[in-house]
Amino acid sequence: MAALPVSSAKFVLGLDLGTTSIKVVLLDSQSRTVVNSSSFPTNSEINNEKYEHAREQDPARIIGAVDQCMDVLPTEKLRDVICIGVSGQMHGVIFWKTKTGCEWSSSDAGHTFRPRDVSQMITWQDGRCGSDFLSSLPKPESHLNVSTGYGCASIFWYTRHRPEFLWEFSVSGTIQDYVVSMLCGLEGCVMTAQNAASWGYFNTACSQWNTDVLKGAGFPVHLLPVPVQSGSMAGQTCSEWHGIPAGTPVGAALGDFQCSVYSCMVDRTDAVLNMSTSAQLTFAMPADFSPPREPDPLSPIAYFPYFGNTYLAVAAALNGGNAMATFVGMLTNWMKEFGLELSEAQVYSKLIQCGLTQPSTDLRVTPTLLGERHDPTCLGLVSHISPASLSLGHTTRAICRGILANLAAMMPPRTLLAAGVKRIMGSGSALTRNEVLRQEAERMFPLPVVYGKDVDSAIGVAMFFNDKL
Repeated sequence: MAALPVSSAKFVLGLDLGTTSIKVVLLDSQSRTVVNSSSFPTNSEINNEKYEHAREQDPARIIGAVDQCMDVLPTEKLRDVICIGVSGQMHGVIFWKTKTGCEWSSSDAGHTFRPRDVSQMITWQDGRCGSDFLSSLPKPESHLNVSTGYGCASIFWYTRHRPEFLWEFSVSGTIQDYVVSMLCGLEGCVMTAQNAASWGYFNTACSQWNTDVLKGAGFPVHLLPVPVQSGSMAGQTCSEWHGIPAGTPVGAALGDFQCSVYSCMVDRTDAVLNMSTSAQLTFAMPADFSPPREPDPLSPIAYFPYFGNTYLAVAAALNGGNAMATFVGMLTNWMKEFGLELSEAQVYSKLIQCGLTQPSTDLRVTPTLLGERHDPTCLGLVSHISPASLSLGHTTRAICRGILANLAAMMPPRTLLAAGVKRIMGSGSALTRNEVLRQEAERMFPLPVVYGKDVDSAIGVAMFFNDKL
């Protein structure tokens, strides 16, 4: 019998650690196409009864969801992975101890690791740093503002309210930085400019933390990661992992937003509308653009570092798919109180059906339940209520329209047109699953809205590192 041909295919693994779910993809290095993918929810929210506005997640559940995703991928392809790219939710922070941040174990599925001496993860949605607290912080030497949920703001909060908590740890980073550090067996943490800028107190012009400013305010600067250029390699896998060989290169973690943009921005005249838990509308600035030296705290548009020393103009709304999810959760809980059991998936599906039968409405919903970074006091509002506009169809349509109207208020269509934007590329799970949102996006902006296939952060981070090989 003739020997079977040996496959010469090589793959790049893309891993995205999102706010509510994990996704992994295998990208064929030669064809630049996704050949396998899997996604699982993390179910990692922690209820912090002591602090009302705390938003935390359990890292053990997050890593467990990563393992679930990896277990679905074919082992024979994982053996041929030549690079690992990791992206994830920006702004948040997790702490761990040097050398004991995880423990490795082996099974039939291969080697895996579990968090060991780590903290809970404080997410980007954490609301403990109120306006009074933020105003007490030193002014950053950066073009970006500092908001609640940002890594440096959260560390300041612990420094002032629970300093003993920080004494237990020696390293900090985003959740994606943590995963990269564990895969590579790093004693410290390296952080790309994309993630560092999302923490605050980081100067993107010189790629350095505002160390003097932070030291002067009593900030524990020893916890800060080492800054590296976006696109750098963090190291190599220190062990075989789910069949991926030891010694496989691992890229320093990137921001999920930038990777999502990379996955679908075909031309520099494209804008990208990304809507999942939160929402962002962005376009590329000219290659010679430099951001202002100081942030404008009232501006809804920020400039995020991208790749190759370029920037994206970004309207980053805190309220996106999470606004619709909150409405779904509210209805589900109300029905439970009446003794009726329906899953959130069933409720969501029904709402979309009702919204599609109601193409217009006079009901107005401003679904800014979380406020916005440039205006934290701007909370939700419902107006123009009449007996004829109280159906599920009217309400669903009004919420979806309100989500897009909020984003358009932050980055008006005239701003896109003035920047030479020719079309909008739509991405994100909220747009993918909700046709009513898509209809409202197309109604809100006087530009073609195009929905790409395989548009997300896991694919974007795999594409980026594949393009660097």
